[in-house]
Amino acid sequence: MADLIRILLSVLIPPLGVFLQVGIGIDFWVNIVLTLLGYIPGLVHAIWVISRK
Repeated sequence: MADLIRILLSVLIPPLGVFLQVGIGIDFWVNIVLTLLGYIPGLVHAIWVISRK
């Protein structure tokens, strides 16, 4: 259930979902860069990070 909430938050703001999953780390910063480059890459990365942990 918590992963579903993180994924829903990631749809709105991808770095938020990553932050809630792993905190401030390399995955968070990678997601920030990907989101700045384009919303879709940031969203895909966020869902990948949430689903793998």
